[in-house]
Amino acid sequence: MNKLLAGLMSVLCISGVAQAQSNDWPTQKTIKMIAVFPPGGSVDQVARILAPALQNQMKQNVIVENIGGASGSIGAAAVARAQPDGYTFGVVFDTHGVNENMIEKLPYKTKTDLATVTMIGTAPMVLTASKASGITSFKQLLADAKAKKANNYGSIGTGSLGHLALASLAKDAKFDWTHVPYRGGGPLMQDALAGHVPLAIGSLFLVKPHVDSGGVIPLAVTTSKRSPEMPNVPTIAESGYPNFEAPAWWAIIAPAKTPAAIVNRMHEEVAKALKNPEIAQRLKSQGIEIAALGPKPAQDFVNKQIDVWGAFIKANNIKAAD
Repeated sequence: MNKLLAGLMSVLCISGVAQAQSNDWPTQKTIKMIAVFPPGGSVDQVARILAPALQNQMKQNVIVENIGGASGSIGAAAVARAQPDGYTFGVVFDTHGVNENMIEKLPYKTKTDLATVTMIGTAPMVLTASKASGITSFKQLLADAKAKKANNYGSIGTGSLGHLALASLAKDAKFDWTHVPYRGGGPLMQDALAGHVPLAIGSLFLVKPHVDSGGVIPLAVTTSKRSPEMPNVPTIAESGYPNFEAPAWWAIIAPAKTPAAIVNRMHEEVAKALKNPEIAQRLKSQGIEIAALGPKPAQDFVNKQIDVWGAFIKANNIKAAD
């Protein structure tokens, strides 16, 4: 009985400490937001748009630290290892839902070692054609594919959402398309502009400047609805594949054992920032449709991404060193 009582007291003590920490959060300690990709990309941009707004709202220092590499898994691992005290968060991209099944010996379990705080928003992936390809529409591309004409498409890397989305479409439709992986969006778009790869798929954030300049031709988007930023570009879903949907997405994560009260409070602060017209417009200009999903629906979304793409990766034996 004494041991049982002592154990109960210990649990109550730990719970009380966690509650006190939650009630005191945030103090004057700096909050770190780890952007899991290098400077310049969409993850970095999203983090740097949100950080000043959160700092202003909470009257608390909020800094962005870039820890890139391995499709965002190195930065995510840093979040997983951090103290779950509400002072370390991460900003992740859609690779967060793929890495579990793509990277051998991943140093964390996405579902159990990390908590999703907020789903920031989604955006279309855009399939583009180089001018040298002679392809001017998705309809033409589909006609070529159905006529068994082979084609190559580039993405930002093996296991990226663009790669998996088009690999899934090609498999279902029996298209003879070959994936050409690149080490990031910069090299991919350089080759697309130069005509070295006929097709390229990337986030709207990556692709839009080159579409606007006339360097590449937009063929289709991967969301279920057309993008307001490219209203004349059809969806793959409306072009004969009604169940097709593969949006890019961004989310905020925390160490798994971060107290629920802190996770909820951080979500509330992020949601408040996302309602700021200036913040909303800056994200919209990058093609991001704000979602602001809370911890439970955001976690459910991430878990579904892991399960859906994990099954596809395993069924098709896709490896990181494609």
